[in-house]
Amino acid sequence: MAKPAPVALDPEEPFERAAARVVRTRAEELFAHREGVLDTADIERVHDMRVATRRLRAVLEIFRPCFEKSEFRAALRDVKALADALGERRDPDVHIAAMEAFAAAVAAPQRPGVRALLDRLREDQVRGNAALAEALDHAERTDLRGRLLALADAAEAR
Repeated sequence: MAKPAPVALDPEEPFERAAARVVRTRAEELFAHREGVLDTADIERVHDMRVATRRLRAVLEIFRPCFEKSEFRAALRDVKALADALGERRDPDVHIAAMEAFAAAVAAPQRPGVRALLDRLREDQVRGNAALAEALDHAERTDLRGRLLALADAAEAR
């Protein structure tokens, strides 16, 4: 799992300045995981990006008072939608990995049933990947990264 970048905070600095620095860092981390996230051969990329959305959502909620309400709500909604799509893709990834390990240990008569289940899980993975691709496209089209950075800039300017 990718470790979060540390963000040094000064207890004497204004809350808004801290919000700006933390949100910028967490937003950049989120989009740093974008590369290769649709590659089903490397399921850890999805996991790392999903964790990054959780971290970003948490800091957005903590620093909510620092942001203009309508821009905040729209950005948070889009971060949540991206997190949901990452989850839709991640769940089958985890189940497939577990089922493949299980398949190696079952007796021959059970293998056709396990293979059938794996086929269904791979179909779920394909659907999840399509939903994730759509969510990533939406984030790009609506410049989610830019909007998050603008939230940080506006908070810092207060």
